[in-house]
Amino acid sequence: MNPAAGRRDPAPAISGSRGFALDRRQTRRIPWPQGIRRQTLVGWLFVVPALTVYAVFVLQPLLLTVQYSLYRWDGVGPATWVGLANYAEVISEPKLVETLLNAFRLVIFFSLIPVGLGLVTAGVIQRVARGRLGTISRAIVFLPQVIPLVAAGLIWGRLLSLSGLINQALGAIGLGDITRAWLGDFDTALVAVGIIGIWVLLGFCTILLLTGMTKIDTALYESARLDGAGWWPEFRAITVPSLRYEIGVCLTVTIIAALAAFDIVYVSTGGGPGNTTAVPGVQIYILAFLERQVGLASALAVVLVILVLLVILPIQRLGRGDAT
Repeated sequence: MNPAAGRRDPAPAISGSRGFALDRRQTRRIPWPQGIRRQTLVGWLFVVPALTVYAVFVLQPLLLTVQYSLYRWDGVGPATWVGLANYAEVISEPKLVETLLNAFRLVIFFSLIPVGLGLVTAGVIQRVARGRLGTISRAIVFLPQVIPLVAAGLIWGRLLSLSGLINQALGAIGLGDITRAWLGDFDTALVAVGIIGIWVLLGFCTILLLTGMTKIDTALYESARLDGAGWWPEFRAITVPSLRYEIGVCLTVTIIAALAAFDIVYVSTGGGPGNTTAVPGVQIYILAFLERQVGLASALAVVLVILVLLVILPIQRLGRGDAT
């Protein structure tokens, strides 16, 4: 018996130009872990410019605001360390607390009403307005979003003035007794600002919700109609639950717009009359640039950021269906 019969001959060595080329390809091949590191590095190179801009223009001002909130500073002279005294003043000063309450009152007008009306308007447009009529309806509803907020505040300031078009129309139909300077009256100023917010944000909510409605499976509606369901049961049981994500986005954007409102309030009322329409955004501007209380203004800004996060984060979880 040949002892060499049970042994395998070693693989013949690759020689020649073909073997040399294969060896070169093998030496140039990047190992898998090294390839991952290379892809990660390339990805970070694309991300670094955006992160740099974000850090310089967002994170750095935010950290500086937190730092300033711990000092009493007029913006020019030396700063004095006061610790949390500015925060204590924010939550104890009635004037500053009222600005926070006004911001939450505006949530009703800037967020809840536009989202509710947007659902109804989007449902009507989807069911009734089709083709060219639907396109025109979408354009008309979305038009306020194109107008700058400063211009919107100026326009509505004229409309709601004592001699404005609103009062003229009321007088023409025999309701002249209720005419007033809507933005200058203590009882109606905040509501008038809220109406401007409804007009501005209704189009955004309507278009976003209408886009979400186009993604709902029509078989769901057909099954509901076979069971004898009408428009309202369909809307309540199919449309609204299917728009959870879109409703969450609408609530997030509009609540932030309400709590951080500045343009419309500053242009239309300036926070008056008295303190009835003062909101944190306007009050921060007044404290920092007019009264030169940079530390107190920074503390109010930090409190506002915390309140926005406390309100928005649960809405984000519910919008994603992460309530559990």
